[in-house]
Amino acid sequence: MNNALNNPDSLSLLARLKHFFGPNWVIIVFFTSTLLLLSCSRLMLMIWQAERVNASEGWLQVLLSGMRIDASILSYVALLALLVTSIAVLVRRTAKYIYPLLLIWLSVFFVIFAYLEVITPSFILEYDLRPNRLFVEYLIYPKEISAMLWSGYKLEIFIASSTLVIATIVALKLFRSQWQERSSASLALRSISILLLISLSVVGARSSFGHRPINPAMVAFSTDHLINDLILNSTYSVGFAINGLGAEKSSERYYGEMDDSEVLEVVRQSSNMQGAQYQDPSAPTSTYRQATGKASGKNIVILLQESLGARYVGALGGLPLTPHLDKLMHEGWNFTNLYATGTRSVRGIEAVLTGFTPTPSRSVVKLSKSQTNFFSMASMLTDQGYHSQFIYGGESHFDNMKSFFLGNGFSDIVDGPRFEKIDFEASWGASDEDLYDQAHFEFERLAKGDKPFFSLVFTSSNHSPYEFPEGKIELYDEEPQTRNNAAKYADYALGAFMQKAKKSSYWKDTIFIVVADHDSRVHGASLVPIEYFRIPGLILGEGIEPKTDPRLISHIDLAPTLLSLAGISGDTPMLGHDLTREVPVEKQRAMMQYDKNFAYMTTESVTVLQPEKAPLTFEYKDKKFNALPLDKEQARKARAHVIFGSKAYDNGWYH
Repeated sequence: MNNALNNPDSLSLLARLKHFFGPNWVIIVFFTSTLLLLSCSRLMLMIWQAERVNASEGWLQVLLSGMRIDASILSYVALLALLVTSIAVLVRRTAKYIYPLLLIWLSVFFVIFAYLEVITPSFILEYDLRPNRLFVEYLIYPKEISAMLWSGYKLEIFIASSTLVIATIVALKLFRSQWQERSSASLALRSISILLLISLSVVGARSSFGHRPINPAMVAFSTDHLINDLILNSTYSVGFAINGLGAEKSSERYYGEMDDSEVLEVVRQSSNMQGAQYQDPSAPTSTYRQATGKASGKNIVILLQESLGARYVGALGGLPLTPHLDKLMHEGWNFTNLYATGTRSVRGIEAVLTGFTPTPSRSVVKLSKSQTNFFSMASMLTDQGYHSQFIYGGESHFDNMKSFFLGNGFSDIVDGPRFEKIDFEASWGASDEDLYDQAHFEFERLAKGDKPFFSLVFTSSNHSPYEFPEGKIELYDEEPQTRNNAAKYADYALGAFMQKAKKSSYWKDTIFIVVADHDSRVHGASLVPIEYFRIPGLILGEGIEPKTDPRLISHIDLAPTLLSLAGISGDTPMLGHDLTREVPVEKQRAMMQYDKNFAYMTTESVTVLQPEKAPLTFEYKDKKFNALPLDKEQARKARAHVIFGSKAYDNGWYH
């Protein structure tokens, strides 16, 4: 080494740089090698999604903006390392002590970057996005997720595990080979180089001379959400999600501020409550709702279907997978233009059970302030003398459901461990047949009591990895464990239950609703892929007039409607429409939260809000978006409704 230091002319350019920068050289190698890794990964993803990249005319912009994002996050990693290695550069004898820490630091991050890029295609196939807050939230439940992955994703597990091993070996070998303990430069030059590298890292981390550092909104340019996501790298996307989870910022952070008075004025005017009296300042949307149902005290049963989008329902123009549901749709009140509020089960539970509007934050099922004294159908019905029950074939602690339910009106949780029998247990718990058998048992028991009952029954067979008993259905796909086959089995189990229910002691006194929590896989080249938010909704029961209802409606309209049908009057803070009443066309709307984008759709158009960007208005026709001039009033309504959720949560309005 000494000969090399004394004879710099005999070295190649890279060797000279290595000797000049000394201990800092390995950080430079980490930065450039990881930047190359991330750029190659992005390019391969773009080639895979070439049709959508071409449509956005974004090849160069995605690559260049992507390198800017990569440089930003790598600069943060490098900056912390530089602050430590600067000591070794200036005080040479300390290098040997810093070397192990530096090697671990850089190798760990290199492995994280590589690992998250390798699992990205699987996540895109499922959610049409890079790993984000959903990825983070799933990590909270290792037992359920590991069972699901082992059952249906063995190849992906092998690839991901192999990546961890290979990336670790590559990182250790590369960074060890590039370690240089001493710098050949003078003390003055070493000091200057340190200041230069630290300055470049600070500038690179911010990647902006403006008021705010770089963020996803700053580099977004396309109306295709996936194209904007490809600009990011998956480590950045997950890190951004973790930061958001920790802060849980208000909708105003993303979509701009709005005064409380204006928010309340807009959402009240948008309701279908003529002459409503809002007299409780602590619950400023709470008003008395008069039920239209003549018979009071009807039982209410919500059969919440996992991942059953309209595209799997034959009667809604989807695949011929639901013959039983299709038949039932001719026997009850069938909603053909119903849209989910989000893409997660907890978002569907939030909307159906509480009528709460969606926000870019987590569902209220998981937030701390809503664990008690938060309005729900269960709390209102319990106050009316109902027995409120949740039935689920898995473990009810998942997604914090049990805690939220027990704190907000439910007194009875019947999950998998409490089932009388389970003939087939999948990764997510009991099969839908076992679930419905338990539900039938519970309803027969409750029907003998002196209280009406409210029950939320949540299915799981139509969830990846799509496990269900053999020999129950004629497979639609040749491979058994597919979305289509699982949807068909879920329909089979539903049909069998409804046949049993019609002959039961509780049928004549019960209102049933069959509704999905969300679609199974939301994707598409738009800011909010609306066609994948359309879901089935069907109300059944003795006395329910068979009819097809084509009105544009939202998840949040179902709770007020069920309460009205059951003859339950009272004060509620819900913004949803009571569909037993006429809803003028100009008041019909649906609200959808897709990651950080929010859509407010009317019968004429849809306005999309994006973080820190101007609203956009489109015509939505034949599953296609056509740009329209901005509808300012509709944008105002959209902002008011999405901001209401945050304000209602923060201020405790929703009780």
